[in-house]
Amino acid sequence: MSGRILIVDDEESIVTLLKYNIEQAGYEPEVAYDGKEALEKASAQSFDLIVLDVMLPEMDGMEVCKHLRQEHIDTPVLMLTAKDEEFDKVLGLELGADDYMTKPFSPREVVARIKAILRRMEKVQAGDKDEVITIKDLKIYPSQYEATIEGEALTLTPKEFELLLYLSRNLGRVLSRDQLLQYVWNYDFAGDTRIVDVHVSHLREKIEPVTKKPSYIKTVRGLGYKMEDPAKHEVQ
Repeated sequence: MSGRILIVDDEESIVTLLKYNIEQAGYEPEVAYDGKEALEKASAQSFDLIVLDVMLPEMDGMEVCKHLRQEHIDTPVLMLTAKDEEFDKVLGLELGADDYMTKPFSPREVVARIKAILRRMEKVQAGDKDEVITIKDLKIYPSQYEATIEGEALTLTPKEFELLLYLSRNLGRVLSRDQLLQYVWNYDFAGDTRIVDVHVSHLREKIEPVTKKPSYIKTVRGLGYKMEDPAKHEVQ
């Protein structure tokens, strides 16, 4: 097992604890102690995952995550937040985080979450290296973790890509929000299906010609969502 993990936290004790356990799990940790340093390192170097505290000096974790996504850096982000802090998990995920945990936490659980995120990415990329999924003007390249619409590259977070891929591989099938939560996030978010709605909304903004009248990702009232091929509904 290998992979470079950026740990971002201003508490020395937490950094030491995380660094030790991440090293023991076979990963290569790098450390940043404030938001500005984290953004500089993440922009200049390649990481497989970022463990990012919300409350940081210079720039908080939410802003760091927002800037990373604006710079098209799609490295998965696991956010950390203290239990007594005001933290909207949907907002964090909306800004581009892939997962979050509250302090205090078990170092083993952090490592387990890291492994789960990286394993999902590997699973998506596995299989036929030449596989291309084409749905009208949308093309998805699983092994490259890339997608295009009308030939233009899409900027997607890892979670947005996994959601798009899962919907496309189940073309025409109605998928419940709970099904999407279980597959894409791989654990129970206490039934908070707003997370799915937020990500579907983001995908629509990026792939739909008319966001308010989606032709690719349809809402099935009371049931969930399904991916359709707009070409099949065009007048011949």
